[in-house]
Amino acid sequence: MVNVDVKRQFGESVRELRRAAGLSQEELADLADLDRSYVGCIERGERNLSIENVCKLAKAIGVSPADFFSWWGDK
Repeated sequence: MVNVDVKRQFGESVRELRRAAGLSQEELADLADLDRSYVGCIERGERNLSIENVCKLAKAIGVSPADFFSWWGDK
């Protein structure tokens, strides 16, 4: 098993990709049809997302869902 806080690491990936896309949390939430506070919780590693919400975030940012896990092999 990978020794990493998966929710926290996923959240950091969302934050990095969101910022690289030049989006605020509110803009990302609007594009993904999610609540802004929910996006904040994701980025802080406080939420365990459904695959549907992972796909919504990826589409809103313009990346593949797999891009959120690019760190996986490094840990």
